[in-house]
Amino acid sequence: MPSTATPVMLYPIAGLPLFEPGDDVAAIIAEALRVGGIGLVDGDILVVAQKIISKSEGLYVELDDVVPSAEAVELAARTGKDPRHAEVVLSEAEEVVKVGPHVVVVAHRLGFVMANAGVDESNIVHGERSGRLLLLPRDPDGSAALLKRELDASFGVSCGVVINDSFGRPWRNGVVGVAIGAAGVPSLVNRVGEADLFGRKLHVTEIAAADEIASAASMLMGQAAEGIPVVLLRGLKIDAPAAPASALIRPRERDMFR
Repeated sequence: MPSTATPVMLYPIAGLPLFEPGDDVAAIIAEALRVGGIGLVDGDILVVAQKIISKSEGLYVELDDVVPSAEAVELAARTGKDPRHAEVVLSEAEEVVKVGPHVVVVAHRLGFVMANAGVDESNIVHGERSGRLLLLPRDPDGSAALLKRELDASFGVSCGVVINDSFGRPWRNGVVGVAIGAAGVPSLVNRVGEADLFGRKLHVTEIAAADEIASAASMLMGQAAEGIPVVLLRGLKIDAPAAPASALIRPRERDMFR
């Protein structure tokens, strides 16, 4: 974990456009960093909202094109959702875990246990048809790795990238930012065997460092109309090997809530 008590700075990246399918996310972010006079230095971590990755990858679903199954119709009746929306949620899920008013908690095909399979309709352009939905990236760790490679090459540095999304938690109210993709950062830090202040050895302590980074950035990103999809974190030094965000996914046999 942090080797010294040095300050950590968070910079909201201004001047970014509304992203469209096919956009070069790395080039657009790099230009904003240069225009803003921030640039990138070794060890910087860029936290990028999932939504701009999904938009650039064209992961939209037009509701007019969705034909709901009988299972989706039944699920919609239980939740109050549009049956077409329910169908898209089911198509992204491996397992339905819990159903409540307006929410379906599922095990996503990527392993995340989350509300509505991450299928979203906020902060996207809906056009003239009946509406559209946006899905999670197909490979968030892969998207983060690609973005890191391109930004590293653009600035001649080694940076980290975290792709964040907003998740609820089983035992707390409200949502927080979590990492669904990561590259060049220690997503999960194992501190088992280290000593606490009084010399007692830690037996189970692991730190979800990428989630903590994502959550810190989310305070600047906001959840509504703030329009800040990228935040730069500078000064954090964690003495642990890099790992993808998939390292944070708890195996089903250890999940007490399923």
